[in-house]
Amino acid sequence: MVELSVVIPSYNESKNLDFVLPRLNSALATTGLDYEILIVDAVQPDDATRQVCLKNAAKYLNREPSNSYGAANRTGIKAANGLHIIIMDADGSHEPEFIHKMLSFKDEFDIVIASRYTKGGASRASTKAIVMSRMLNATYGLVFGLHYSDLSNSFKLYKAEVLKNLDLKCENFDIIQEILVKARRNKPGLKIKEVPYIFQERVTGKSKRETPKFIYTYLRTLWRLFLHR
Repeated sequence: MVELSVVIPSYNESKNLDFVLPRLNSALATTGLDYEILIVDAVQPDDATRQVCLKNAAKYLNREPSNSYGAANRTGIKAANGLHIIIMDADGSHEPEFIHKMLSFKDEFDIVIASRYTKGGASRASTKAIVMSRMLNATYGLVFGLHYSDLSNSFKLYKAEVLKNLDLKCENFDIIQEILVKARRNKPGLKIKEVPYIFQERVTGKSKRETPKFIYTYLRTLWRLFLHR
């Protein structure tokens, strides 16, 4: 029985995965859990991600039906076999060793958030990125009654049953908030734990987040979720 699935959306991140996956395997091997690592690549990949996966015993998947971040998450969630699912970034900003801390709460809570903004957490991202994410967290928290400090960090541990039952529609990074809003609606007594985390800068390459699209999609999703769509 697979106890833990780690889902990592990846888009031209082979160099970062070459750094992340050995650390991830080392960290997971010491948990004593039966685990799997799922790398969700582009529809038509154009880097060495498949080869990096083979070298590091990770399952290689191509997202369907498009190259969107939302499609990568849906593909990974559907393919995951674990009783618990961790979703994390491929760029090195989410440190594999922190998974031990998250797993210590897996039985008591439905969702564990690696939180940049709770006491003891921090972010090494740009000031602009921090301001935008704080505004986003405050807005979604107020509108949907999600009174947590960091809703927008994708680094989270979920009970698989929480994710598998969701009808997720978002195509971009707004799927992170969509998951929380819909999970709470499905289970009003949902238990969420925030654990302080220090968010790192990506190892190499540039972020895939585009500011105009970021703002537009989050506002559109805010309205759509408010209307229960």
